[in-house]
Amino acid sequence: MEKLEQLYEGKAKKVFKTDDPEVLLVDYKDDATAFNGLKKGTIRGKGAINNRVTNFMMQMLEKEGVPTHFIKELSDRETLVKKVTIVPLEVIIRNVSAGSFSKRYGVEEGIVFKKPTIEFSYKNDDLGDPLLNDDHALALGIATEEEIATIKAMAFKVNDVMKAFFKSVGVDLIDFKLEFGKTSDGTIVLADEISPDTCRFWDSKTHEKLDKDRFRRDLGNVEDAYAEMMKRIFGE
Repeated sequence: MEKLEQLYEGKAKKVFKTDDPEVLLVDYKDDATAFNGLKKGTIRGKGAINNRVTNFMMQMLEKEGVPTHFIKELSDRETLVKKVTIVPLEVIIRNVSAGSFSKRYGVEEGIVFKKPTIEFSYKNDDLGDPLLNDDHALALGIATEEEIATIKAMAFKVNDVMKAFFKSVGVDLIDFKLEFGKTSDGTIVLADEISPDTCRFWDSKTHEKLDKDRFRRDLGNVEDAYAEMMKRIFGE
């Protein structure tokens, strides 16, 4: 599979064409951003960790019946994925109060919800990714009712699988963001990444944060937290 010209560079990844029009190559970067790109930095080794963690989780989810864009890991930082059209919805599943939920509703972090909550935001940096509901998504033509139902069911399934897995390695899955895409035949699949960049991970015993919040909140030991998640997941 030949790597051709770069199509896109985002905050955390570069995407390249390949000689197959249905396949893209993703290259993970060490760049870190927060607050819609207002805070910038570098987390050494982050690209390799996020690539490997994402691919591990995608393969685990595939086995559990969740279709994903994953094809093949090529190297520490590079992976082949199916070309998809991203549905411009950020899908956030929350198991415990934290982050913007706590800030928005004036509640402390760490409240365990009776059942997981789901929220959508409109994937649009210029607008600051505003929250929206199903009816807004329909009104904006972002997705059909069937597609929204599919995305919700898949998101909750992802949560069930990941929550159980992370619990087994001593980590609580607090919340996380997912993105979905449509393949050329219109099938909805899980896309983007699943990593300490897109999930909140707390140590089950100490509640120590093992994710990008260490960067957002200047808590220090950011690289160590990412490395610790790598160790928990792969036993390395």
